[in-house]
Amino acid sequence: MLDSLIVPLFVTTDLPPEAELAEFGELLAGTARVLDYQAFLTGKVFWLDRPEAPEQHPAAEGELRFAGMLGYLAVSGSGRSSREVVRDLRAAAGAAVAGRYGDVGVTPAVFAIRDQDVRERTPDSALAIDTRDAAAELVSAASPYL
Repeated sequence: MLDSLIVPLFVTTDLPPEAELAEFGELLAGTARVLDYQAFLTGKVFWLDRPEAPEQHPAAEGELRFAGMLGYLAVSGSGRSSREVVRDLRAAAGAAVAGRYGDVGVTPAVFAIRDQDVRERTPDSALAIDTRDAAAELVSAASPYL
């Protein structure tokens, strides 16, 4: 069995108004492949747009949208801390978002959170994502958390 670390995560970022949620999810899941170690990212992505009361005007054209992901990052090997893993994923996600969408004004925020928060706060309408072609051992290690 592969030694692994499982880190529950919350990722948020601004995206251009024309961005598609499924594409953002694939982009984010793919960031696990560029880390310097084997990793598997699984979770769900969703929009965190501001709620609109009937008397409010819709968002202005060109206004950025706020997206989020709640999930888990499983990484191989021992000797890594959650802090290091979060730092590495933050850098990879920042590069991926900037590469795909350009400068959206802010680097994606990546936080380690409680496992319970992932389970309780993921919206029912969220889209599932995961890193394709990840090591089977990491997928198996993360599966009890899903």
